[in-house]
Amino acid sequence: MWTISGFADEVDDDFAAQLDLMDELGVRFIELRSAWGTRILDLSDAELRRVKVMLEDAGIGVSALGTDLGKISVNDDFAPHLERARRAMDVADYLETDALRGFSFFIPEGDDPDTHRDLVVDRLGQLVSLADDAGLRYLHENEKDIFGDAPQRCAWLASQLSPHAFRLIFDPANYVQCGVRPVSEAYPVVRDATVYVHVKDARFVDGSVCPTGQGDGEWPALLDALAADGYDGFFSIEPHLGAHDAFGGQSGPALWTTAHSALIDLFRSSGRRWA
Repeated sequence: MWTISGFADEVDDDFAAQLDLMDELGVRFIELRSAWGTRILDLSDAELRRVKVMLEDAGIGVSALGTDLGKISVNDDFAPHLERARRAMDVADYLETDALRGFSFFIPEGDDPDTHRDLVVDRLGQLVSLADDAGLRYLHENEKDIFGDAPQRCAWLASQLSPHAFRLIFDPANYVQCGVRPVSEAYPVVRDATVYVHVKDARFVDGSVCPTGQGDGEWPALLDALAADGYDGFFSIEPHLGAHDAFGGQSGPALWTTAHSALIDLFRSSGRRWA
């Protein structure tokens, strides 16, 4: 069974409004990135308690924490980031999720990413080790301009780090924005380590994000490939149909609903079942 989740913070900064739309759409999980306009790892303990109560009251679970771990330059001071990672482990445990969405560091413009591979895997390895010790998984997103934006480097990272604690998110739109065909070029390279899917689409012509199935993300072929491989996990909607930057976005309830409807249409047209 495939399960829908999503970045509810693209609905509204207000956490109650986020949960209201999820309830209206029948979405029972969210990838929790922010609440009340504050990133999840920057919420106070009191705010986290409020989040947990609201989630429980709404009957909504957390598929993953949408953290910003690994979303700094590879050359930045790393000690504060390790402290942020320790906070992430505590928050994940408190909110009862075993998954942390993370990244593999921005590479300075013009640099060959492979010249930084030793530092990347050392620093990422420290984050993954913390996750492993906490019984969590670090799920790496193939974000543009980080070390792991290309499928070959994503697969290399997976080969270097614990398979119990480091796995891959497959984001077709991000691959399109990197000039890579998601299914015909990327998926065969990363399929063995892929455990989670982000739902958005994009166009090669200008990198613009669009509703799923309306761009170059090869979504029908991706669903076929995932089904053939027995994928049984989350499809996390990340609309990015409104204003967005490297750390989040605001699509609003109408465009969030558009993104959700596009995924449902794809599931129905391909005869897939979902929860």
